[in-house]
Amino acid sequence: MEIKSLPIRPDTARNAVRFIFFVCGLGLASWAPVVPYVKQRLGIDDGVLGLLMLLIGGGALFIMPFSTILLNKFGTRKIIFLSGITLALILPMLLIANSIITMGITLFFFGMCMGGIEVSANAHSILIQKLFDRPILSGLHGIFSVGGLTGSLGLGLLIKLGFQATYAMLLISLLIVVIMFVMYRRLYAHDDEIRINSHHDDKKMAAGQSKWAGWFNLHVLFLGMLCFCAYLSEGSMLDWSAVFLHEEKNAPLEIAGIGYAAFSIAMATMRLFGDVLVVRLDHRVVVVGGGLLAVFGLLVAVLSPSYWGALAGFILLGFGAANIVPILFSHAGNLKGVGASASIPVMSTLGHSGQLLGPALLGGVAQFYGISVSLIVVAFLMLSLSVSYWTYWKFQTRK
Repeated sequence: MEIKSLPIRPDTARNAVRFIFFVCGLGLASWAPVVPYVKQRLGIDDGVLGLLMLLIGGGALFIMPFSTILLNKFGTRKIIFLSGITLALILPMLLIANSIITMGITLFFFGMCMGGIEVSANAHSILIQKLFDRPILSGLHGIFSVGGLTGSLGLGLLIKLGFQATYAMLLISLLIVVIMFVMYRRLYAHDDEIRINSHHDDKKMAAGQSKWAGWFNLHVLFLGMLCFCAYLSEGSMLDWSAVFLHEEKNAPLEIAGIGYAAFSIAMATMRLFGDVLVVRLDHRVVVVGGGLLAVFGLLVAVLSPSYWGALAGFILLGFGAANIVPILFSHAGNLKGVGASASIPVMSTLGHSGQLLGPALLGGVAQFYGISVSLIVVAFLMLSLSVSYWTYWKFQTRK
């Protein structure tokens, strides 16, 4: 879709937002390698550390529902820039904070920055997607995964090379600052966003929709609950895959973490090809087929007699679940009568609720029935997601 006199070419903006998604993954993953340093410096046990980590999700969930107000008032570009620069300032503080209280405050603001940049980057991406009139969101989420791998491996490599952890984190922060300043002018300003949305017949958004419209739209809430299930499957791998491989499949403790790594690499790879799959196969095939493949992967993991078979199941889960969230975000951002600035915060809030609360609920199931039963619960949710999505679109096409 062409709009005359736009100051930035769509492909330029798309390349810029790729870097923003890279920053999202880089910033979030940079926390993981320094957790042992934080634990040692503060002298805390696993229980206290777990409570501190909850503050990251708490900060993200706190800011996400209010993101609509910020996006409508200032535009996505300014929120991306502000969140990114603040993130760069916060990261070194994770290694400087010298008390539980200051660390808790720092982690809460860290979560707020991550929540702010994620919501605004997704909303800006949907804006650019309207100009291309074809899917681009899966590939962008793939870049997020690449940033995550870069953050977790890159920071660890810098420390291995002899950099003190604080100085290594400062280099990551400097990279984020450079990216933010370079890419800021290559993203669309708020006035351009209004023009693009108005040209795309999103009149209600252009005229100033209710700031809470997304929370009262049944379509957004339905897609958000599907997002809850998809994010829960990701969270279950992050929190339970290593324990499952070690305790239920007798994997050596030193390699138990390979389960999440394999899942993440599979997901990143499939997302980089996701936009092509959506065009060639249709979004319903990708979501429904991906959900069923995820179910099959979980069943393989549970029923396999060895940890190698379980590892193969996690890879299948990564392949299947990879493009579900980007497609759900795309649909929510293109619903008639509710703009992306209202729908995306709802999707992010419900999705991250699944990622944070889901594994805790699964832990309760695991305590009484075992981790295998917990993963079967996840398989049931992914099956429900597939059936619900297919039914939803069958109903939509008949209207």
